[in-house]
Amino acid sequence: MIVMKADGAFLTIGELSTELGLPQHILRYWETRFPQLRPLQRSGNRRYYRPSDVALAREIHRLLNVEGFTVRGAQKALVDVDPNRVAAVAEPTPVRPSSADEAPMPVAALADATLIARLEAIREKLAASLA
Repeated sequence: MIVMKADGAFLTIGELSTELGLPQHILRYWETRFPQLRPLQRSGNRRYYRPSDVALAREIHRLLNVEGFTVRGAQKALVDVDPNRVAAVAEPTPVRPSSADEAPMPVAALADATLIARLEAIREKLAASLA
C-alpha cells in the first residue's frame, strides 16, 4: 500500500529509498560521504528526511546515477552548488508526451535530440558555404 504524504512532510529512509529506487544502505552510505546530508535521527536512530534533505538526496542521485559522477566528483559539484539549485530539483518536472500516442522521451534522449538538431543545422550551413 502506497501512502501519499503532504508536500513538505518528512520522509523515512524507506520512503525515500523507494522514491529514488535505491536500497536503504546506499542512503546511509551517502550520509558518510556527503556532510550536507544530515537527516533528523530520532530514538532508535530512525531517520527522518526533511524536504531539504530529500532535495539534496535527489541531487546526489542525479549526479551519481544520471550524470555519472564519481563520489568525489559529486562532492566537489555539491560544494560549488547554489542552494537554490538544489531546491529546484526538489520536485522534478515530468516529461510529458506531445500527443496521447507518443511515449514520453527520456531527458537524456531530449538532450541528444537537441544536439542532433543543432549539428544538422551546422552541417547544412557548412554545405551551403562550400557550394
